[in-house]
Amino acid sequence: MSRHTPPSTSPALSGDGNQWAILRDMLPYLWPEGHPGLKARVVFAMVALVLSKVVTVATPYSFKYATDALTSGGSAIAVAVSVMLFMVLAYGMGRIMMVVLAQLRDAVFARVSQRAVRELAVKTFRHLHALSLKFHLERRTGGLSRIVSRGTLGIDTVLRFSLFNTIPTILEIVLVAAILAWSFGWSYAGVIIATVVAYIWFTYAATEWRINIRRDMNAADTEANTKAVDSLLNFETVKYFGNEEHEAKRYARSMDSYEKAAVKTWVSLAFLNAGQAVIFSIGLTIVMIMSALAVRAGNGTVGDFVMVNALMIQLYMPLNFIGSSYREIKQGLIDVEQMFTLLKVNAEIADKPGARALQVQDAEVVFENVNFAYDAERPILKDLSLRVPPGKTVAIVGPSGAGKSTISRLLYRFYDVNGGRILIDGQDISQVTQVSLRAAIGMVPQDTVLFNDTIRYNIRYGRPDATDEEVEAAAKMAQIHDFVMSLPKGYDALVGERGLKLSGGEKQRVSIARTILKGPPILILDEATSALDSFTEHQIQAALKKVSENRTTLVIAHRLSTVVDADEIIVLDKGQVAERGTHEVLLKKRKGLYAAMWNRQRQVDEVRNKLKQVEEAEDLAEDEMIGRELVKRVTSYTP
Repeated sequence: MSRHTPPSTSPALSGDGNQWAILRDMLPYLWPEGHPGLKARVVFAMVALVLSKVVTVATPYSFKYATDALTSGGSAIAVAVSVMLFMVLAYGMGRIMMVVLAQLRDAVFARVSQRAVRELAVKTFRHLHALSLKFHLERRTGGLSRIVSRGTLGIDTVLRFSLFNTIPTILEIVLVAAILAWSFGWSYAGVIIATVVAYIWFTYAATEWRINIRRDMNAADTEANTKAVDSLLNFETVKYFGNEEHEAKRYARSMDSYEKAAVKTWVSLAFLNAGQAVIFSIGLTIVMIMSALAVRAGNGTVGDFVMVNALMIQLYMPLNFIGSSYREIKQGLIDVEQMFTLLKVNAEIADKPGARALQVQDAEVVFENVNFAYDAERPILKDLSLRVPPGKTVAIVGPSGAGKSTISRLLYRFYDVNGGRILIDGQDISQVTQVSLRAAIGMVPQDTVLFNDTIRYNIRYGRPDATDEEVEAAAKMAQIHDFVMSLPKGYDALVGERGLKLSGGEKQRVSIARTILKGPPILILDEATSALDSFTEHQIQAALKKVSENRTTLVIAHRLSTVVDADEIIVLDKGQVAERGTHEVLLKKRKGLYAAMWNRQRQVDEVRNKLKQVEEAEDLAEDEMIGRELVKRVTSYTP
């Protein structure tokens, strides 16, 4: 299995043009088709946005008029009235309206933005499930979950900052420049424009520099999270080998890379903020000097001086926002681009156009001259042909690497065959929908992995709409009902991460109950008892025999003792059918592969039985010796 993670960036998504393409692809979520209520919210939010900016720009006029009134030399009553009306009332109402309109805008738009986040997150989740088994075998679960997590947060960031920060900031800059040009002359507007251009250029250059640092930090974050999840999922293995410190050191190395990248991110942010402040302060100083000289020359009033200062100070916030907006949008796009990269990964196994649902009547399974290879240089199945008659049981046996488990993966269509075809009731499975195909097949795997939920949930997973009575009936058929009822919480007992609170046999029975509840016409038993002890194996075999009654059953077996009752046994060797027949027929071929495998397993079983008998005899002798010693001490004791 490949151990590499998906690349942190994709060549197709690394340039500015493609980042703008991502932003363009996200815009339809701001104007969702078929949702007039959401569109109305967008319109209302934009109206509130424009009104808030108009109020914001108009508010400094209260400073001008109030200041001019205070310095006009009029009567005390007139001054008091002017101060009350312009300073208190106008300024206060302006500040209130600025906040109210901005908050109203955010509240109204919240449903639109969060709906966009939900739709894109669910779309990505669905797409991940639609991708092939090969894709998931080559990726790490922790890395994928981190990409989706960061991507959903990045979507909200990009939507909010692009719509509610960048657009209104540009609007406010235009309004301020227009007011200064109209009220005080184009020289003031020229200084403002020069300041804004310098500010934006510096912000762009510094942010582009910081983007690579952000990418490195994201890559380190993904790697650290992947190692943490991988280690915790394999908790038992870590304990078996006492490698807690080894795992901690691996995680620490990843976090060390993240720490260095994070420090660079914060240092570069400090540099960016400082540079922005210096550029704006220079522009502010120049404008204030110009206004002060105008007042000194009698070409302006003190109120004009105050108004220019208020407009410039007020301009600093949107300018700062345009810097942070661009920064956040760029960083959000970096976080989102991996998510969009996943969405652009084509599903290797996809339904053909016009594919119909599988129609199952007899449930006959046929492999016709099937060829398959995971790697073109190492073929697995070579011209394989076999038939599983309706309602019969066919077993597939053979040495490791013969291609036994590959057959089940092909039947489930986790992969498409390279040659030949697979038929169910005469229908090529590559021509039917995957949903209908998999609904017709039940699987009891060798390694049963359960969800970290209740026993009831895990059994009901076979058919989510099943009633509690149907769940319990399936558990009884799988011979696990009595065990479940012995638990304090019964069917509501939690099974733990991957079902670790249950034994191997108990997990296998839950898997069998789940398959019974699904009720498929075709059943695959993929080495379902190879990892169990002999006693548990016999119990599970009894349950599996009940399940397979009147079902077309394909048994993939490692232990030959589990398939002696099969209607036909097919022996695979190097991807080809070496032998076929019943258990008795194959044993008569004394030089055959099946007979050799059977004899080897019998010899191994005999050795194990002898070792077990020796261990039991040693335990009995030890118990007898201890008993004699105890009797000797008791009889020789004198008080």
